[in-house]
Amino acid sequence: MGQPFFHVISRGLVSLQTQKKRMFSVNQLSVVFSGVPLFDGISFIINPRDRIGLVGKNGAGKTTLLRIISGLMEPESGTIVIPSGMETGYLPQEMQVVSSLTVFQEALKAFSKIRALEEEIRFLTSEIELRTDYESPAYFQLIDRLNHANNRFDLLGGATMEADTEKVLTGLGFEPGDFGRKLSEFSGGWKMRVELAKILLRRPELLLLDEPTNHLDIESIQWLEEFLSGYQGALILVSHDRAFLDNVTDRTVEISLGKIYDYKACYSDYVVLREERREQQLAALSNQQRQIEQIERFITRFRYKSTKARQVQSKLKYLDKIEKVEVDEQDASAIHFRFPPAPHSGKVVLEASHAGKSYGSHQVLKDISFNVSRGERIAFVGRNGEGKTTLSRMIVGELEHEGVLKLGHQVKIGYFAQNQAELLDMEKTVFQTIDDAATGDMRPRVRGLLGSFLFGSDAIDKKVKVLSGGEKSRLALARLLLSPVNLLVLDEPTNHLDMISKDILKNALLRFDGSMIIVSHDRDFLQGLTTKIFEFRNKGIKQYIGDIYAFLDARKLASLRELEALKKKGEEGTKAQLAAKNKQEYERRRELERESRKLRTRIGQCENDIHQTEEEISRMDRILSNPQEYPEQSADPEMYMKYEKLKQHLQDQMLLWETLHQELNNIAAADAQL
Repeated sequence: MGQPFFHVISRGLVSLQTQKKRMFSVNQLSVVFSGVPLFDGISFIINPRDRIGLVGKNGAGKTTLLRIISGLMEPESGTIVIPSGMETGYLPQEMQVVSSLTVFQEALKAFSKIRALEEEIRFLTSEIELRTDYESPAYFQLIDRLNHANNRFDLLGGATMEADTEKVLTGLGFEPGDFGRKLSEFSGGWKMRVELAKILLRRPELLLLDEPTNHLDIESIQWLEEFLSGYQGALILVSHDRAFLDNVTDRTVEISLGKIYDYKACYSDYVVLREERREQQLAALSNQQRQIEQIERFITRFRYKSTKARQVQSKLKYLDKIEKVEVDEQDASAIHFRFPPAPHSGKVVLEASHAGKSYGSHQVLKDISFNVSRGERIAFVGRNGEGKTTLSRMIVGELEHEGVLKLGHQVKIGYFAQNQAELLDMEKTVFQTIDDAATGDMRPRVRGLLGSFLFGSDAIDKKVKVLSGGEKSRLALARLLLSPVNLLVLDEPTNHLDMISKDILKNALLRFDGSMIIVSHDRDFLQGLTTKIFEFRNKGIKQYIGDIYAFLDARKLASLRELEALKKKGEEGTKAQLAAKNKQEYERRRELERESRKLRTRIGQCENDIHQTEEEISRMDRILSNPQEYPEQSADPEMYMKYEKLKQHLQDQMLLWETLHQELNNIAAADAQL
């Protein structure tokens, strides 16, 4: 594991130089797939403590770029510069996890270097105990090696590794009773959480996270947001969760049509800045075109008049030299669809009476009763494992259950499972997947349907197994449109979808005239979409009227993470007292977050100033050390005065940089105490 950032900055003025060498860089990277450029000579720098949101449409190359940076894939050309000894940690969207260990044992594998140090310390200790040559050089050498190993062990956090592991696993949703269970007993999503835990515990200098929230509930997402805010390394995050991006990142890198666009802003600010920048570019281009047209009219009018010959030649030269204003390209491709009109159903769409579900002795749901009326839009929220997916599968008839779940008159269900993409036949082509499921009038419309989901003539012959996660999700959504339904049951439908596709899906659902039940942890997606919230807790459900934020207001909670906190802290006081305390803690955290963002912005400005000052000093060094080559400048007293001022300014900025980082560490410490 690389040296933690806070140990480096304690070294004073040398620290900045050390950190500047620790930058990662992507240089002139190019990748071609099937003859089509995915990246075309892209370059950017990753600074220490950068919080980068990597955005773009599905298929733009976000995952490919992370794989290249992590070393799992080679580009056609270009380089990735990773300083010697620096470590990256990469969490892919999907992976096969096979382990015979318990959850806790598997998570502890993150500390392989510490484990090796433990073995070395045990060996050296036993060797020293056997020695009697207390004055020999060899004995002192063993003592030095043992001291160095012990210091390294403490530096890497060896004394707290089990406590840290417990903290991270708990934050990601595991209960203490889960720690001793075999990892093989858990679903793929929970296995991915353990992999995420291992990466977070390793604390690499560069974190590469590809859709980490896909397998997390809202409580765990909130915990991860807090963890990453205090993380001392750099981060590149691919996510289609707008709220998560806004809370974690302060820089956005967009991949579009083989190019990248870099903004020093969180996602929501980037969207505004991108539109403003493009409007400015279009305005500048329009002005330039008008200017060129005026010049061309002048040239045409006076080309053959001798009195204007000099002016004509001057304007011709100007036209040759003019640099055309470039406008950022935009990828205008997007899915477009709407759900078929919902067939008429009875007033009561679904009726549940004393429904429940158990797996052996484990009771998931108990005594559930509710009605769903025609046109209602319901969101299922709560921690993973509380029964949201279980109830969804009970409703669509996939699971046997206790009690009664009765569909209303003429109710037709459309179901999107959480693992819908995994349920597709991997050996079928895109076209076969839809064509085999289509019936009647839909058969001739299969190609048009696939086209509306961005599967063109080349893509329809691809096998499902080669599709990206986003493409598989789009294909699964396309199957929902093959027949009209009046009750949609959607379990995490936004997983793997890009921002634009999510917005289009949301708009299509807003126009859908049937009833719907949505399981989702995406706060931004749920906002304004539902009319009722079902909160899953303690084997039951509680109903709230309104959308996700109306639910939060009603409960006077800052986040869904606090749903379970009320239960855990119930012994400390009344619920009213706890709500007040949680609100204060939330407001304090938001204040600390704002201060932290301001400090990181100032640090970035300071680093840019230092970089420019260092370059200017280097330039002046060359001049002052070569008086024969630069006689006039070397003899200028102003040059020396400016040189001394720059050196003093550099020293002041480096001290300021150190102070700002100390303030940032103090904020992180204050946040950790809340």
